[in-house]
Amino acid sequence: MQRLVLFDLDDTLIDRSGALVSWVTEFTARHRLGDHVRRQLIARLKDRASPAAFGEIRTEYCLAPSRDSLWREYRRDIAASVACSDAVLAGLAGLRASGWRVGIATNGPSDIQTAKLRAAGILEHVDGVCVSEAACARKPEVAFFVKAAEACDSSLSGGGWMVGDNPETDICGGQAAGLRTVWVSRDRHWPTHLAPPDRSVPNALAAIELLLNVDHSRGAA
Repeated sequence: MQRLVLFDLDDTLIDRSGALVSWVTEFTARHRLGDHVRRQLIARLKDRASPAAFGEIRTEYCLAPSRDSLWREYRRDIAASVACSDAVLAGLAGLRASGWRVGIATNGPSDIQTAKLRAAGILEHVDGVCVSEAACARKPEVAFFVKAAEACDSSLSGGGWMVGDNPETDICGGQAAGLRTVWVSRDRHWPTHLAPPDRSVPNALAAIELLLNVDHSRGAA
């Protein structure tokens, strides 16, 4: 039986939210912007950052650096501030050693997502990476999951698992693609209006430990 698992990146394998808050705090101080702007930027960039967004930020707050310069600064600093724990990296290696095909399935621009994967040391521990910009599809679209499986030299026809923190894009998207799902809750409550995941765990390491104990003869944990 095929053993495929796709992991979300941001706030699943790495702490993007924490890195973002730190970066915005330093950014607003550097450009002498108020605390209200700090709160606005955290909310604005929480789910999605892009060069276009920094063009809007530049105009709105009358910043001197160009849009591309602001984007390069963000990309460099965020990539430098994220990390994946040694235990999680060892867990990814353990999954592959146990016969799993391990992939990254992440929304976002290719340049910054690749930079984060490289900086966190994740690239050498996975079989494939699918980033929405390069795939021309985004989670929760089924087409995205098809391409993510293909990036791991696998397919959705044999089933598999999706691990992520976002109920809509990771879990509902994974379910629509025919995958079993593990929700990384980070101590949140599951939205009751959505179909529940197959499993809920507090963090990525717990998800890896669960998958290492899956009974593949029944396809359940």
